[in-house]
Amino acid sequence: MQEEQTTKEKVTEVIEQDIWGLIQDIWNAGFSYSISGEPVKITVGLVVLVILAFVVTTVALRVIRSFITSKLLEEDKLKFISVFKFIKYFVYLTVILITLSSAGVDITILITASAALFVGLGLALQELFQDVIGGIFIILDKSLLVGDIIEMDGRVARVFEIKLRTTRALTRDDKVMIIPNHKFISDTVYNYTQNHKTTREAVRVGVAYGSDIERVREVLLECAREQKGILKKPEPFVLFEDFGDSALLFGLHFYVSDSFVDPKVKSELRFRINNKFRLNEITIPFPQRDVHMFYPNNHGPQKTDIVENED
Repeated sequence: MQEEQTTKEKVTEVIEQDIWGLIQDIWNAGFSYSISGEPVKITVGLVVLVILAFVVTTVALRVIRSFITSKLLEEDKLKFISVFKFIKYFVYLTVILITLSSAGVDITILITASAALFVGLGLALQELFQDVIGGIFIILDKSLLVGDIIEMDGRVARVFEIKLRTTRALTRDDKVMIIPNHKFISDTVYNYTQNHKTTREAVRVGVAYGSDIERVREVLLECAREQKGILKKPEPFVLFEDFGDSALLFGLHFYVSDSFVDPKVKSELRFRINNKFRLNEITIPFPQRDVHMFYPNNHGPQKTDIVENED
């Protein structure tokens, strides 16, 4: 009985001293260096803990993302994934710092030593962060959606892709605009389709003084009703806008369902108006100038005064 007890003690001693001791030696193996005079030791165990924390965090984030996206619509799902990618980096950084702190590493030393680097990176990447924050705001508050027609810097374009840092839109001349997302926060942007897909457009024309303005209105409305691409409801209408220097100015206002192609609609409408005016003998005037010359009554042309008048 005593021999069995002795054997158990020896086995236990071998396990504790040899096997477990070997594991501890491997776990604590590593190297150390100093930062600002403070020693920092990197061991195998620390690396294993960081990797394990990284793997567990990755699995947890995937489960959370799958759970949330399963309850979202397809359009909202893509927006959430874009925001989630940005949040994921902060989660990884936080988990790694917590793991290092739990393993006995003084992370304040690392943060202090990296402060200058972080400041430099922050200044260099300031605009990048602005773009990312702008992208998050765009996605969350839905101020801009794929398919919206916007006007920026005098260019009209249709949005076809919204990313975390940039937004891409196709212009009317089939060119791609790559817009940094911070532009949507700092600049004024016209969104033609924010409230609804229809927009009101206008074509302006001048007619000669003395024209039958009621007939002008009838012809303009007739042109709008016959033009393809112009909505019947709401109905087009005509505004008598002003008495110009050389003409009576009218505006034909109408609604279209796709303002991205409205220049083509306006061009065809102007062709139609010009032809209709010719058929109805309505004149579109051009600027005219009368030059009045004054001479003394006694001795012929000694002095000339020119008075210009656009009439």
